[in-house]
Amino acid sequence: MDHHFVNALERALGWDGPGELGAGFARGTIEDLELLDRLLNPRKLLDLVMRRSVTTPQFRIFQEGSELHPGRYIQPSVTRRGQAIPMADMRRVGGLMREGCTMVLDEVDFFDPAMEVTCRALQWWARELVQVNAYLTTQDAGGFRLHWDDHDTVIVQLAGCKSWEVRGTSRRVPIYRDSAPNAEPSEDIVWQGVMERGEVMHIPRGFWHQATRDDQGNGYSLHATFGIVKRVGVNWLAWLADQARTQELFRYDLARWHSPGQWEGQQRLLTEAATELATRLTPQNFFDARERERPAARHVPATGLFGKSTAVVCVTDFEPVIEQHHDTVDVLAAGKRLTFSGNAYPALVLLLSGHPVEIADAAEKTGVDVDQLAEILLKEELCTELTPALSSAYTGLVTTATF
Repeated sequence: MDHHFVNALERALGWDGPGELGAGFARGTIEDLELLDRLLNPRKLLDLVMRRSVTTPQFRIFQEGSELHPGRYIQPSVTRRGQAIPMADMRRVGGLMREGCTMVLDEVDFFDPAMEVTCRALQWWARELVQVNAYLTTQDAGGFRLHWDDHDTVIVQLAGCKSWEVRGTSRRVPIYRDSAPNAEPSEDIVWQGVMERGEVMHIPRGFWHQATRDDQGNGYSLHATFGIVKRVGVNWLAWLADQARTQELFRYDLARWHSPGQWEGQQRLLTEAATELATRLTPQNFFDARERERPAARHVPATGLFGKSTAVVCVTDFEPVIEQHHDTVDVLAAGKRLTFSGNAYPALVLLLSGHPVEIADAAEKTGVDVDQLAEILLKEELCTELTPALSSAYTGLVTTATF
């Protein structure tokens, strides 16, 4: 998928692909400010909050470094039948913003089509799962205290400005479920400064950082943080343990009460089998299996109740694998292997490109029955119909697929 934001990110950071993720701190500038406005702006963020049922921990507001009780800004909207639906009280939210606060909306990609598609593009690029959180800070409000994240982040200043301090790690490659705490901040300051609109930075996992507007006076700041969780060695080991369940040897009880000789014999067999498993199933096998087996993202299911689809787009979390053989083509994605006739290859490349596809146009250009192929991919949930809302997510960010 050729996404304008991914291309702009690479240019800004001087990267050639995702290989630099997690390698070190980086900063740069995205010159196309209209691109940022297409992703998110303060008015759009407030509109998302207003029109949806939101509550903690996905939606939070902070003042003076502390999280406010949700009762300060979330009130139940009671239907005429007495059903209470939690909704943001926008008058109270507005009052807090005038006083100065930080409003956080996690997983904006769940609410907004443009952010959903942008995260999917980053996933196809990085081949890791991505989510995006939005942080709107008003007046001279402070931010979170010095902390570190258990994943790599790409931070984009979408509007206004904010002061940042980034420090190095105090524990090498810390992880979410770690063997020791990581509570003492590093004294090594990597960068201090103000992020202006259009600036972007990459903070690797474990780097301490904090952001604030307490030195900026009146105004506001909106930044988006794309969290990218990369796989580590323990993830591969956990996957190997799951693969071991297929072998009868690993399903036997451990010989806890047997004689030392019997226990040592079982241990030897298990060690040999585990070594063989780890030799045969490499980290690359783990990556491949994870990407091919992950179900497709949320989407509107194809029902056929409303007529035939005129345009579709691929919505798998990772780019489908297309294997071309002598007279057949295999597609591996979303836990499925689909086999097609060899002449379907050009149309499949088009339909699974991640770009919107007009079915009639694609059929004319490829000379293939794209309508039938699209129907199969919709049924198997690799693609979804391009609804007006989803179509708007590609406008100005992703071009229509071309043959």
